[in-house]
Amino acid sequence: MASIPTLKQVPDAPVAPVPSGTPPQAVRGRRRLRARILLLTTMVAATAVFVYPLIWLVSASFKPQSEVFDNRLIPRSPTLQNYVEIWNAAPLALWMGNTVLVTVLAAVAVTLSSSMVAWGFAYYRFRGRNALFFLVLATMMLPGAVTLIPTFLIWNALGQVGTLTPLWAGNLFGSAFYIFLLRQFFLGLPRQIFEAARTDGANDWQLFRHFALPLCKPALIVTLLFEAQAAWTDLMRPLIYLRDSDTFTVPRGLKAMVDQFGFAGNWHWELIVTASVITTLPMIVLFFVGQRHFIEGVATTGVKG
Repeated sequence: MASIPTLKQVPDAPVAPVPSGTPPQAVRGRRRLRARILLLTTMVAATAVFVYPLIWLVSASFKPQSEVFDNRLIPRSPTLQNYVEIWNAAPLALWMGNTVLVTVLAAVAVTLSSSMVAWGFAYYRFRGRNALFFLVLATMMLPGAVTLIPTFLIWNALGQVGTLTPLWAGNLFGSAFYIFLLRQFFLGLPRQIFEAARTDGANDWQLFRHFALPLCKPALIVTLLFEAQAAWTDLMRPLIYLRDSDTFTVPRGLKAMVDQFGFAGNWHWELIVTASVITTLPMIVLFFVGQRHFIEGVATTGVKG
């Protein structure tokens, strides 16, 4: 009978030699450092690509006419005369006032109306809800150019052509994109909060006003910022509906300036870029003011389908 080897008789397993050189922790640290440097380099390069046009625009606004397109970021002979001339040549203050009015009305109107519709789709349960919601989303597939003529005929029949009303009043009926955006946020709210409030006697309007709206503040700010940017830079509708220069918005006024200052082949681009800088600053300030809420809203919207 073969004998079973005892513990002392079992040969020791060979021990792998410990490689000499850099410790594994140091190798992983170097790899992470190289990856971080590559990421930062890529981010800096991408930032430079996006920021360069703005830097060029600001630089060109301080250059005389003969140096606008010399591609120098630091002007050879900087001047403030462009800013003086543009305020005397065009009613920029009036145009910016009209644009601020349209922007505020359009942003507030579309935020309130879209939030009401989105709350209805998110909270209430009724037959055909999904089909109706898909029908609302289907309107996003319709190009805006298709509805230009019918919309113009409606505003013309109401006698509003030539006024600022067509630039913002359509937002009173909501927007399919913002309805989808806000609905996704409402779906992520705990339903137990609203059921408890209803048990305590809250009606439908109180649920929406005192509970739903405060809880979706980041999404509302995202909607406001998106629509404010869209209304501030809108050129198509002002070109269609505005006739008098006293009602021009900033984009429509800039278009008029391009037509006005381009004569006999002598384009005064130094005035155009100066006006562009002045009218771009409010959007930059608006973004930095709402940056924290904007990032929070983008990060938290759409977490539930």
